[in-house]
Amino acid sequence: MIDAVDHRLIAAVQAGLPITARPYAAIAEDLGLTEQDVIQRLSRLRAQGLIKRWGVVVKHRQLGYRANAMIVMNVPDERVADVGALISQQACVNLCYQRPRQGEVWPYNLYCMIHGKSREVVLEQWAVLRHDCALAAYPYEVLFSRRCFKQRGARYSAPAEAAKDPQNRVERDAVVPAACEWQSV
Repeated sequence: MIDAVDHRLIAAVQAGLPITARPYAAIAEDLGLTEQDVIQRLSRLRAQGLIKRWGVVVKHRQLGYRANAMIVMNVPDERVADVGALISQQACVNLCYQRPRQGEVWPYNLYCMIHGKSREVVLEQWAVLRHDCALAAYPYEVLFSRRCFKQRGARYSAPAEAAKDPQNRVERDAVVPAACEWQSV
């Protein structure tokens, strides 16, 4: 169960942590809590599964990773969990998830994202992944991004006072641009 303070805390951290030596103390001060209260509440929210994980949004293009591809596959429903778990263990895969098929128009149900410094590198990683995970039997498409419109973590609350200055925050908890144009190979 979460209370009003938890809601304020979630709103305060969803835009990222303050860039300071003690970010939880800064959040605590904004919310009228102690640093220990903030840490305990965030730990409890995580233990309850309301916060799945903390992470950093890496602006991969700024680091030289100019190519990213969403590989979509049509995997038999009874194999999706096993294949998804196997793909997820591969170092080149940034995320992997299942979505429902959309009839014959879109028969794909398993998705994974691979980033690389070039299309060639991404395609080489996909070839190795496809071989190592025995994916040859599954129809697929490799969809390269053409343009990124947005990349940030998910936000579930209206901006809070703690997020007054989004330029002074480290974003976290997302690895995929929210909206991209895709181009099939």
